Order: sequence, then structure tokens, then C-alpha cells
Amino acid sequence: MDDASISIEKRECTAALRQHLQTAKRLRLQANSEPAAAAKRLRLREWQAARLARTHADLLASPRFGAAARFFLSDLYGPKDFSSRDEEVERILPLLIRMLPTSALQSVALAVEVDALSEELDSAMVAELERAGMIERIDEEAYAAAYRAVGCRPERERQVMLIRQTGEALDRVARKPLLGSMLRLMRAPAQLAGLAELHEFLDRGLSAFRCMGPAGDFLDSIDGKERALLARLFAAGADPAR
Repeated sequence: MDDASISIEKRECTAALRQHLQTAKRLRLQANSEPAAAAKRLRLREWQAARLARTHADLLASPRFGAAARFFLSDLYGPKDFSSRDEEVERILPLLIRMLPTSALQSVALAVEVDALSEELDSAMVAELERAGMIERIDEEAYAAAYRAVGCRPERERQVMLIRQTGEALDRVARKPLLGSMLRLMRAPAQLAGLAELHEFLDRGLSAFRCMGPAGDFLDSIDGKERALLARLFAAGADPAR
């Protein structure tokens, strides 16, 4: 397949993916520039992951939605470092463009954009919590105060929107049975080629969404709760644990 045969939609997706890969890499390097900075970033992300688990406890406990909720909390919105996955994507991007359907490439691009935006917002949160002397003992009140001080409401709203769009893209890919079969066959070759993180991201995501069935109710639940939380956090006296 030559460049001329690649659709405009896939070209745009690829350009966005390249941009977000570079942004995420730069922000991660800044956040991990020294052990103390890396520890502060991890502390914030672990606190946020615990908050997410509380907010979406019903989805995590659901027989239908549990696997998809665990995937969201670990691979999209959690404390995990995605450096290895992004390095793999960058290394074989020309191959991915040719092999993956547009919806699968969109899933990867959106996930990387979520990560890049989260890195940017988390960096601002760490700075504000540190300024307030609360980075070592984050609690609901300190988090809400830092959240409001950082502001960036359009970026926060975009973060929630991107989470939904990533889920919608994965839902579309999960309806392609041939891609699921291909990923299962590629497990061992992917590990040998040093592409384990990327393979596991796609395989876990598609498996979770395939088992769940239509994703509308799941995505509505996450979207509704996160938008309601965002509104409360920008109001004085908010409780981010709810």
C-alpha cells in the first residue's frame, strides 16, 4: 500500500498520533527528570486512580462492565507509565498505518492523546499541590483546591470527551472479529519483536469491549459521573471522593 492509497481520515489520524507521541514523550521526560519529581507525579496518579476506583465502583463490580472498567482505569486513566507502549508505536508507525483499520489506529491515537493531556494537567497539579505543601499528603480538600487553582476547564472537559471517544473507537474495533483473531495469532511474534506493550493494550481493550457487548451504557456512566465531578470540583467546597 503506497501513501496515495491511504485515506484522508487515516492520514489525519496518523498526523495527530505523531504529534501526541512527541508531546507525551516530552512531558514524561520533564516529569521524570529526577527521582523526587517522578515520585511526586506517581503519588498524584495513584491518588487519582484510587478516586476513580471509588467513583466507578459499580462498574468495576459489574459482571458485564468489570473488565472494561479495569481496562479504562489501568490503560487510559491510571498511574501506569505508557513510555514503552508509545515507543513501540513510534518505532513501527509506518507498519501500523498499513496494517490496522482506521478505527484501530484511532483507538491508539486517542489513547496517546489522553495520556499527553493527562501528563500536562498532572504536571500543573503537582506544582500546585507542592506550592500548597500538600503533595506528600493529598486529600480530598487539597485536591479540590489544587484542581480549581490550576483551572484549565476546557482541557478537563476535553479529557473527559477523549475518554469517551477512545471507548467509542474501541467499541467499533471490537466488532471486527478478524482483527481479534489476528491479534491472538500475533501475541508471540509481538513479544519477540519487542511490541508486547502495544499488543497487550489492543488485546486487553478489544477483549474487554467484545465481552461487554454494546458500550453505550458503560460510556454514558463514565461520561456522566466524570462531568458531574468536574462541575463539583470547580465549585467551592467540592468533595472529589463522591
